[in-house]
Amino acid sequence: MRKFIVTVAVVCLASAGVALAQEHWTEGPVWSVSFYRTTPGHFDDYMKYLRTHYIVTTAEAKKQGLILDSKVFVKTPADANDWDVAIATLLSSYGKALDYNQADDAKSKAIQAQHWKTPDLDKQREMTAPRFEMRKALGTTYTREVNLRPMP
Repeated sequence: MRKFIVTVAVVCLASAGVALAQEHWTEGPVWSVSFYRTTPGHFDDYMKYLRTHYIVTTAEAKKQGLILDSKVFVKTPADANDWDVAIATLLSSYGKALDYNQADDAKSKAIQAQHWKTPDLDKQREMTAPRFEMRKALGTTYTREVNLRPMP
């Protein structure tokens, strides 16, 4: 019983913290940002790959309502382990970003099949494999965008 009371107290305190934070903002969409380091001599090749394939498929995904927006960021890396290309995708919620949705998956696969001119996933993987030689994936973060409320 004591453990239960402590658990309830912790949950209440955590909820109070979130509730207090909510007075400062309203929740917005979620950015999924993937970070990459291009391999030496392949930065331009990777940019060409993104221009040829990524912007085409994300434009269609946006048109079909799968995503809200997408952006590509570049920077000079601070060291050998730092990213130089970040790809950000704006989604309406954490649920859209993290939860599987069969209808969305089917739409996404149809976009890829149309772009690569084949529904065969193995052939698509084979055609997209060269990107792995151009860059190394460093990780992905999910970040909530918030809309600050004005001071009274």
